Amino acid sequence: MATLLAVLTLTSCTGGPGHRTNARQVTATQPTPSAQPTPSVQPTPFAQPTPSAQPALSALPTPSASPSPTVKPTPGTLAWYVSQVPTFPQAPPPQPVPLPTTGAAQFWHRLPTDQKVAFITIDDGGLARPPDVADFVWQAHIPVTMFLNSPAAAEHTDYFRQIQVAGGVVENHTINHTSLAGRSYDYQKHEICGAADRLEALFGKRATLFRPPFGNHDATTLRAAHDCGAKAVLHWTETVHEGKVRYQTPEKVVQPGDILLMHFRPALMDDLLAALKAIHRAGLTPALLEDYVR
Repeated sequence: MATLLAVLTLTSCTGGPGHRTNARQVTATQPTPSAQPTPSVQPTPFAQPTPSAQPALSALPTPSASPSPTVKPTPGTLAWYVSQVPTFPQAPPPQPVPLPTTGAAQFWHRLPTDQKVAFITIDDGGLARPPDVADFVWQAHIPVTMFLNSPAAAEHTDYFRQIQVAGGVVENHTINHTSLAGRSYDYQKHEICGAADRLEALFGKRATLFRPPFGNHDATTLRAAHDCGAKAVLHWTETVHEGKVRYQTPEKVVQPGDILLMHFRPALMDDLLAALKAIHRAGLTPALLEDYVR
């Protein structure tokens, strides 16, 4: 008993005022962390975060800050147009169509191909240029060919360059958009070559396709177009205006090789979407003209 009282007295002295007790002395005889811990040892707060270290619910994004995937885009917005684009079968590897070796460009209403593809073209450029077209072409992967009048292309070069960067191709639609049929060779060559020269200077590529204004042409047109570097002169099989497809053939359905025509007008976004849906209903895939006429 006397020995025990002596030990207790010594212990109480070492813990008196002015001396900070080392808490690790209590466990000095217990296994070190490198040894296998006993079940009675609890993890420290640094090994397992306490509930206060977890993010509060108020700090998490709210539905308004992070929209739910079920929220539908507002009609008329770029996101809405992209969401309406159908899913197409993968386009087949293009098989270029044969070209004549004579001194005249080939003329086609529809490309002579059996591959399940159709082609989207946009004309003019001077009337209207909806701002979201380049982003729509880019995000929806729409292959488009632009037949531009050279003055419109020169005035709005940045706009058409954005579509070009998105995957569109610039082709020739004359200088003044006048009917060529019946005009002299010199006049037609000036309209076609003059536009081709200007478009090449603006966009860095010589036009290889030509569309005559209103589709009006004659044998002189085909010869002048060839002499200006065009491989083919193209008409169309469907027109698209204000979101409606108008068929030029009795089938009333897009056929392989068909060429759909629209213009740079206020409703171009609707026209592009209508063309895509018509191509999809026909079981076809949109493709680029320049992959087939080389």
